Amino acid sequence: MIAMKASEIARVMGGELHGADVDVTARAFLSSGECTTGSIFLAIQGEKVDGHDFVSDAFAHGAVLAITSKVVSERCIVVPDVTVAIGALAGHVRQQLKNLTVIGITGSQGKTTTKELLAAVLSTKAETVSPQGNNNNELGVPITLLQCTAETKYCVVEMGARHQGDIAKLAEIAKPNIGVVLKVAAAHLGEFGSLEIIAKTKSEMISSLSSDAIAILGQYDSMTSAMTSLHDGTTYTFGETTSSDIRATDIELRDGRAHFDLVTPEGRSTVGLRQYGLHQIPNALAAAAVAHALGLTADQIAGALSTAEMSAKWRMEVHTLEDLVIINDAYNASPDSMKAAIATLAHLSQERGGESWAFLGNMRELGESSAQAHAEIGTLASNLGIDHLVTIGAPDYATALTEDSQIAMHPCADIDEALNFIQYLNRGDVVLCKASRSDGLEVVAEKIESAWLAKLKEEGVEE
Repeated sequence: MIAMKASEIARVMGGELHGADVDVTARAFLSSGECTTGSIFLAIQGEKVDGHDFVSDAFAHGAVLAITSKVVSERCIVVPDVTVAIGALAGHVRQQLKNLTVIGITGSQGKTTTKELLAAVLSTKAETVSPQGNNNNELGVPITLLQCTAETKYCVVEMGARHQGDIAKLAEIAKPNIGVVLKVAAAHLGEFGSLEIIAKTKSEMISSLSSDAIAILGQYDSMTSAMTSLHDGTTYTFGETTSSDIRATDIELRDGRAHFDLVTPEGRSTVGLRQYGLHQIPNALAAAAVAHALGLTADQIAGALSTAEMSAKWRMEVHTLEDLVIINDAYNASPDSMKAAIATLAHLSQERGGESWAFLGNMRELGESSAQAHAEIGTLASNLGIDHLVTIGAPDYATALTEDSQIAMHPCADIDEALNFIQYLNRGDVVLCKASRSDGLEVVAEKIESAWLAKLKEEGVEE
């Protein structure tokens, strides 16, 4: 963060400073234990935890200022709404950093992976800031922006939404120089009500851009493609057809990872992703489109994409143990991401020759389409030759299976019941664990790994 006086921060926020003025030299934190010397602590009043109870701990870890909604014993700025206040501060800092290029990314899926791939590419050229995890809301975006200093060249921000207008508000704070929409799909359909409303919400990224900004649009659905009409400045498209400005061709899977030729208006170069699944190609192309717009060559982009690693937890984490592969993709689930994960499971199991096991929980927030969407995934798993489908509190996966289906269905009421099937895993098998975040299927992946390692130890095999 750029250095500011606490009194100046209070002025920007429209709050009242309690305590002596001080230089604030570090970013804002939500967790008191993560605070560093010179930082800001955000005392958020939650349903279960009140941040005001942790102000003293934050100061013990180096914080010099708390943003609060009531007076506390330590130096603080009292504001009506801490979230609104930190957004105002982030917007002010953004205006001061004239040489900063902000890239905003939204879409129904792939935001976090695209963000990480893009950050990996851009960091090869200059100092780049990007959020940890999926900090993509009204707190995460400001916190990311406040990490920027005068030396920061690029800032990559994810922008998620739960309601119409959310992305517009975030864009007003971040003022993206480049806006990216990946894809419009059925994630959170139950919350928004229709794909049309989801598309309108995602399109706020593009309609918020100034005429000298750049729009980057995926060509994987008609609604995203149609957003070209919302921007009168430069637009780049990405996809797998010849009409896309940045595209992938000569695509193949090697050991579950996508390899392709990246084609840009500047040139052509070969990419070998380290991430699993063909569904990573759109994310890589989106990152490539941004990098191309910023002047990187095809060779520079391809080289960076081919060495980029992911740090986000439980997103297509592939753990290769002795004679067992576990795909921990338990962070979240939508119909599209579920299809991609099952396709990856099928491919890896075919390569290794063992049986495929899908431990699946619910895909949440699908509204009236939920039962049909789950049934379609069950049918897909059968059609792709998945051997075992262990459903956890999600019976709808089985409702459309035909009598001649070869898939072995194992309906379970809860995780504890599903864990009983660990004993049937054999050498060469591949396991997928996936569901929406609230189902917590990372526990299943962790238990499977622990049990397998214990089995190897009993057999005298060193992992």
